[in-house]
Amino acid sequence: MKFVSYQHKELGERAGYLQHDHVLDLALAESWAQEQGRCHTQRPLPVTMAGILELEAEGLAQARAIAEVTRDTPAAELPFAIPLTAAHLLAPVPRPRSFRDFYAFEEHVKTARGRRGLDMVPEWYDFPVFYFSNHNAFVGPDADVERPAYTTWLDYELEIACVIGKTGRDIKPEAAHEYIAGFAVLNDWSARDVQREEVKVGLGPAKGKDFATSMGPYLLTLDELEDVRDGDRWKLEMTAKVNGQELSRGNFGRIYFSFGDLIARASDGVTLYPGDVIGSGTVGTGCILELGTEVHRWLEPGDVVELEIERLGVLRNRVK
Repeated sequence: MKFVSYQHKELGERAGYLQHDHVLDLALAESWAQEQGRCHTQRPLPVTMAGILELEAEGLAQARAIAEVTRDTPAAELPFAIPLTAAHLLAPVPRPRSFRDFYAFEEHVKTARGRRGLDMVPEWYDFPVFYFSNHNAFVGPDADVERPAYTTWLDYELEIACVIGKTGRDIKPEAAHEYIAGFAVLNDWSARDVQREEVKVGLGPAKGKDFATSMGPYLLTLDELEDVRDGDRWKLEMTAKVNGQELSRGNFGRIYFSFGDLIARASDGVTLYPGDVIGSGTVGTGCILELGTEVHRWLEPGDVVELEIERLGVLRNRVK
């Protein structure tokens, strides 16, 4: 199932799902299904993704049941269906409860550090590390991303994110998939000149990552990925283009620490909540910092960045 959040012209932020080339509003679909006598629920489904996720398995199951009712009806015949081209999509979870971003692809870590004249940190192999970023700075597909005045070295980062769908603490890696509501494409925008100076202090990228994170276009549930699953990993091609030119290509399956490892680390002695977002970190070759400015200059206003992950769609944003 492909969950989306979108901005309804009259109703505001709403949760929906994709059916072919249309967005279907979940709450309106539920009302329609009840009027048709094809759906009976004990309580109305919340109208936002945050509300649905708070209900955990019950909310997600109710959403699936609603989508199943409309599956065989052409979207054009449903009064609440909106053509995808006319929908204003937001990030699938517009305001995550928290955002942890990891550093889980070995190739990225080695190359990016090498570009800065740094050796690989041996401790990196001991456990996955993350930093907290600004969960209030999320934007969705096709949104403009303003280049902050304090940077001239703006970069994209090609990542994959999971959204937590179940409350958990001290989660074992082998059980982590039970806590994932779905995956989405993530762009961890980065101010490299600011980051370069800040990391010397030892507190992480801080202001270099504070201004924007893109996620979308939808949240794909794990059942849609069973055929590309390889143990605790998923084999999905990942690419990045700037102004139509492909710059980056990698594969989710090459992640060094699995999402099971990431979730286990994040939940060690700490409670994770529905709506928390966990990023993978950048795939190998997945940013200009790795590629070098001899391959492509830093991003400038007017540039269009397209991140694509197999099955998860294209996340497109323009630099403003």
